Amino acid sequence: MRRRFNVNEVLDHIFAANEAEDTQDFSDGNEQASENEDDVEYQLEETDTTDQSEEEVTGAEAAPAESFQSKRGNIRWSTVPPDVHGRTAAANIIKMTPGVTRFAVTRVSDIKSCFKLFLPLSLKKVIIAMTNLEGKKVHDNTWKDIDETYLDAYIGVILLAGVYRSSNEATESLWDASTGRNIFRATMSIRTFQMISRVLRFDNRDTRAKSDKLAPIRDVWERWVQLLPLMFNPGPEVTVDERFLPFRGKCPFRQYMPSKPGKYGIKIWAACDAKTSYAWNLQIYTGKSASGIPEKNQGKRVVLDLTTGLQGHNITCDNFFTSYDLGQELLRRKLTMVGTVKKNKPELPAEMLLVKDRAPLSSKFVFTDTTTVVSYCPRKRRSVILMSTLHKDAAVSSGSDKKPIIILDYNKNKGGVDNLDKLTATYTCQRMTRRWPMVVFYNILNVSAYNAFVLWTNIHQGWNSTQNTKRRMFLEELGNSLVKPHIEQRERVPRDPAAADLVRQLQGSPSTPSTSTATRRASASPSPSGASPASRTPSTATATMPVRPPHSKRKRCQVCPSNMDRKTYIVCFTCNKYICKEHTKSVTFCNTCI
Repeated sequence: MRRRFNVNEVLDHIFAANEAEDTQDFSDGNEQASENEDDVEYQLEETDTTDQSEEEVTGAEAAPAESFQSKRGNIRWSTVPPDVHGRTAAANIIKMTPGVTRFAVTRVSDIKSCFKLFLPLSLKKVIIAMTNLEGKKVHDNTWKDIDETYLDAYIGVILLAGVYRSSNEATESLWDASTGRNIFRATMSIRTFQMISRVLRFDNRDTRAKSDKLAPIRDVWERWVQLLPLMFNPGPEVTVDERFLPFRGKCPFRQYMPSKPGKYGIKIWAACDAKTSYAWNLQIYTGKSASGIPEKNQGKRVVLDLTTGLQGHNITCDNFFTSYDLGQELLRRKLTMVGTVKKNKPELPAEMLLVKDRAPLSSKFVFTDTTTVVSYCPRKRRSVILMSTLHKDAAVSSGSDKKPIIILDYNKNKGGVDNLDKLTATYTCQRMTRRWPMVVFYNILNVSAYNAFVLWTNIHQGWNSTQNTKRRMFLEELGNSLVKPHIEQRERVPRDPAAADLVRQLQGSPSTPSTSTATRRASASPSPSGASPASRTPSTATATMPVRPPHSKRKRCQVCPSNMDRKTYIVCFTCNKYICKEHTKSVTFCNTCI
């Protein structure tokens, strides 16, 4: 029978043994002995903890481990998740600070300056130079060169048209006195707007490379895309998806997508921040190469191009992009991936496609050292497959649908690009056009305005925080700030009284009294009996403003010769005859009344 020792006897025995060892090996030094003992104790504790954790994991597994081969036979999947230990992987450590960059914060003073970060003067100079070149070709000596103020006014007008949800409204209706708005007539005439829209160009047609499908706007597009990452750093979640600009005109790379509302249009690959939908990188799809050979692994190439410069982020994409090779390449770039997978992918094991005998709301997981694949059955004989290099376990939500955590994370972050499409379409500035470069230019303005809104609300988080229409207010203030400098420099006042009052108000001059006030002044002024209207005082005559009929129909001036055919809406103050602007300045009343 073994003898049992109490605590005091054990301590006496240990101390006696230590004293004997210290006396025997005193020449080796006490410090060296103590260091060796510390090392041995640390290693033992680590080993014991690891062995204990492995025993607990093994004991918790109820089902035996199974392994499956991929369809191609080059990947081996297991039903047991990999044993992950150690610190956080480099693919989950973000090197950049999410949010507005310091470069953008130091350059934003108001809404207009925020928008100009995406359309700087260097970019506008290209558009102005090419537009003036085309304008001289089309209109010869009658063309008047535009400058930055003129281009800003043009951009402001089309942005305001988008704010008023008038993208599909006829241009004549926007400038009409009864159905339009004063700000359009006060900024520029409809003829000027149409002339600029006609000759707006982004390159020199004579030196254009014919082999480049995107040549008419490539320079402006690439300059603009390079500015997007400089203003905002995306958060940990980034979404990669496609955008679609409806267009049915002639275009060498127009796409047909029957699932889209427009069906025909221009396809753009986009990488957006999943939380704010900030457009961080864009790429226009120009179709097949000149040889006509379809591109292989296009989805992989697109994701790698759009995510260049990112590190530590998670990329969410759909089944057009997701593949095992893409996930491995992103891991080498220190990025992770979550996305749906097509069932015909050769890297999937055949066992993951079987749904015949599976129960609804069931999940089946398979793993490699770096990748997790889950097959989820939302209902009988239906399944959806997702692949992730971010998740390393078989976690399932506690809700009634028992969805895997992979699916919940995918649903949370998949709508970054779709939300951008929705928001830009709400107040789109796109006008009816037959030229596809104009469609791309309108898209540049839409995305720039939205990105500027994201920057502004991140910098000034309390700006109109209680309002539900913050973006509409932002766009309206942006449009007004763009057109105001041009209105202040305008030499000719529009003929419409309301638009003329707006111009005078912005130019700082006192506006002309309204019609009702002028009428009361004229009627209240005393005049001798039988005196003609011409004998009235000059002040009374000049204070009288031309009256516009309620029906606002233009007719020929009844003072000018008929061969001049001058149309006008101004009527005489006394007899209501139609008179042109020239006779309104020279005489207040028509010849009959004088």
